[in-house]
Amino acid sequence: MRSSLALIATAGLVAVALSGCTPAPEAPEATSGQSSDAVVVKGDFGDAPKVEFPAPLAPDETQCTEVIAGDGAKLQDGQQALIGLAVYNGTTGETVQEPTGFGDEDPIALTVSDATLPGLRKALTCGSEGSRVAVVVPADDAFGDQGNESIGIGADDSLVFVIDVKRALPSRADGAPQLSRDGFPAVVLAPDGRPGITVPKADPPVKDEIAVEVLKKGSGEVVEDGDSVVVQYTGVLWDDNSVFDSTWTTAAEGNQQPGPKTFVVSTGDDAQVIPGFSNAIIGQTVGSQIGVIVPSSQGYGDQGNDKVPAGSTLFFVIDILGVV
Repeated sequence: MRSSLALIATAGLVAVALSGCTPAPEAPEATSGQSSDAVVVKGDFGDAPKVEFPAPLAPDETQCTEVIAGDGAKLQDGQQALIGLAVYNGTTGETVQEPTGFGDEDPIALTVSDATLPGLRKALTCGSEGSRVAVVVPADDAFGDQGNESIGIGADDSLVFVIDVKRALPSRADGAPQLSRDGFPAVVLAPDGRPGITVPKADPPVKDEIAVEVLKKGSGEVVEDGDSVVVQYTGVLWDDNSVFDSTWTTAAEGNQQPGPKTFVVSTGDDAQVIPGFSNAIIGQTVGSQIGVIVPSSQGYGDQGNDKVPAGSTLFFVIDILGVV
């Protein structure tokens, strides 16, 4: 069932100059209508829903009805949501994906992004943490006149989503700005939170150990060894200040979908990132943004990879968004 979801969801002393300008929240990209109001959803929030609707449903544009009201602001561009999801063919009434991520099942992580299927992106913007939404998506916001035969979607078929937003994570660190020491790379944030980094024209001040500066101090839980942590980050090479990896811009580089990523940070073999990345995050608080200088010995070593030359010192700006 999760393979169906993948098809649906996809069709990194110097003052830290932090922008104080936060864009105003955007309005949801869909509103309720006759079609979404016709979707009857029964059951408690978080439990697998029982869904009924008259087929076919064929609105001119995506419609979204909040079945159970949530708390807080609607999801915005760049946010990751942990959700339960059920998917139906709105033309035939058949089930495309059985309810997934409900009850004791691990929720599904989806990011509000242009890389997400348009109708699903619009559906996410209707939700807030704790909300259940019923969404009807016309073919133009789904798979169009091509359909998707592999998951039972014919040409011009509509879709129906039922989504429980179990958790909404921020798109950027929200801690209190701090200062960093002399000789540390300078960081300036764009309005959406993505960092611009300027590395000093000097040798890095580390050889074998990482150097960490807290750029924003969060007030959330402390990250522990072995935790799965949701982050946004940008990494640059110390030698030439070039970006080699970033969750903020991966789509533009032709790689995977941009937005927050989840990694296990650990001092053991279960780590999913380089040692310097893990060591910098463990012990920090959620909501923090940190800068970390990573020597080659805690990075990609004498081997390097296709983007990092052998023996490179690295610098990361990491936003710690949550532990899941």
